[in-house]
Amino acid sequence: MSNYYIGLMTGTSMDGLDVALVRFGDHQLELVAAHTYSLPDTLNTLCQRLCDPGSDDLDSYGRAHQWLGECSADAINQLLDKAGIAASEVSAIGSHGQTVRHRPDLDHRFTLQLGDASIIAEKTGIDTVADFRSADMAAGGQGAPLVPAFHSWLLGKREEPTIIVNIGGIANLTYLPANSDHIFGFDTGPGNTLIDSWCQLHTGQSYDDNGDWGASGNIDQELLANLMTDAYFHRPAPKSTGREYFNVHWLKDYMGDAKPIASADAQATLHALTVHSIADAIRPLARGKCNVYICGGGAHNGLIMRSLAQAMPSHTVDTTAALGLDPDWVEAVCFAWLAHCFEQRIPANVPKVTGAKGPRLLGCLYPAS
Repeated sequence: MSNYYIGLMTGTSMDGLDVALVRFGDHQLELVAAHTYSLPDTLNTLCQRLCDPGSDDLDSYGRAHQWLGECSADAINQLLDKAGIAASEVSAIGSHGQTVRHRPDLDHRFTLQLGDASIIAEKTGIDTVADFRSADMAAGGQGAPLVPAFHSWLLGKREEPTIIVNIGGIANLTYLPANSDHIFGFDTGPGNTLIDSWCQLHTGQSYDDNGDWGASGNIDQELLANLMTDAYFHRPAPKSTGREYFNVHWLKDYMGDAKPIASADAQATLHALTVHSIADAIRPLARGKCNVYICGGGAHNGLIMRSLAQAMPSHTVDTTAALGLDPDWVEAVCFAWLAHCFEQRIPANVPKVTGAKGPRLLGCLYPAS
């Protein structure tokens, strides 16, 4: 096994900083320790506001950028104390940062993540690798999703077609055909972001625990069909998206002047939107039997998991725990692996996934003093 690496991920849902301490071997890994660091409420609110498409407050951006860097360093130092590992034993930190804008389809394309990596390196004493998306975007790619390369490295060639679906705020999938090195993937659309936002708006809760509120409502088939007409769902890959596209404003535009809908029925419909958009993305890829593994927060949503199994009866639907990797830590571990790839100077994008001109070394180094 290699030296230790740390992966740091907040994700679109912004429910906390996931931190994973990992060691890597030949297509295998050891998850040594992990924990979730809760962000201060004021910082969470600030980050949520900066994700709003109408927000262009640079002072708030700068404050949140530094503050999240400080919290990231605190989270990492707490994890090292918990694991009894000295900072000197860690080769590098891979920090994804909190995406507040991802605009791969503009004339002047860009992606912005919060979380000052210089602060992380300074306060932990560990070299930090961040800004993983820009190099791929500079090469003409979407800069996302980044996890397919990690999924392929970890799982290798499979005897049966395998699909990994990460259901965070935005959902993305990785398709690994049977007995092949081919990798394919893209963002399928909203994962938890609309479900969480609607829940917060109408119940004051940050998420719909187990999908129980959604399960209490009835799917509005007319609204669901209307939502599924959105052009994003019908665009060919490569494609990626974020909260700046799929948000409550987007939802209310589709609701428009339609007949009133009970809030629980809208929640049921948003769950169905996540499930249908994922299932519709999978069907053209795997027409026969396929193993589908779910990770991210959606793996804990019973309504989503049950509905996915019903929507894809010919496929086996399970969580990545069946593969030996806790669904809560897949993305944090991925960014530890991306830091490892950077240190080894291994290109880690998948041009067929992102649309980049070719393989690129991802990330920028922020050295510790």
